[in-house]
Amino acid sequence: MLSGLIKYILGIFLALAVLVGGGVAVALYFMNRTGIAPAKPIFSNDSPSVKAQAPKATEPGSKSTSTPGATTQSSPKSTSTPNTTESPKPTPSPKPLPSGAYRGRVSWAQGLILRAQPNQDAERIGSVGFNQKIIVLEESEDKAWQKIRLENTEQEGWVKAGNTEKTNEQ
Repeated sequence: MLSGLIKYILGIFLALAVLVGGGVAVALYFMNRTGIAPAKPIFSNDSPSVKAQAPKATEPGSKSTSTPGATTQSSPKSTSTPNTTESPKPTPSPKPLPSGAYRGRVSWAQGLILRAQPNQDAERIGSVGFNQKIIVLEESEDKAWQKIRLENTEQEGWVKAGNTEKTNEQ
């Protein structure tokens, strides 16, 4: 009788130990899985990283390429002179505003999707960032969409109305 009671109590303790051990193992597994940050997703409309755009430094003694307007030295005794072989390119004048158009900026904090047509199912042709300068060219008949032109790229497309605001810039 005493041996049966000891076996019963020992069985209960063993069952509790297995349950507690399994619970701790599961808890540690999930804590370790959530402690690792996932990789940053890369989307097709993301701009390339700044590191990829930065020019590489030249090593001492290697030939470097010169850019228009840069100075070159051929010997320690010579003086630096600007490179005048290329004529300066005139800056393109911005397109005049069509009648009814006005300058504005994007007021939606997440930016906007630029679409080919004034509807939700139209092809996405780009995006417009928050506070980016735009030119509002026209509105759709139902006043739900605006046709805009980006000032820096001259790209045109449609965005949802109400997400831009008029600016007083000329």
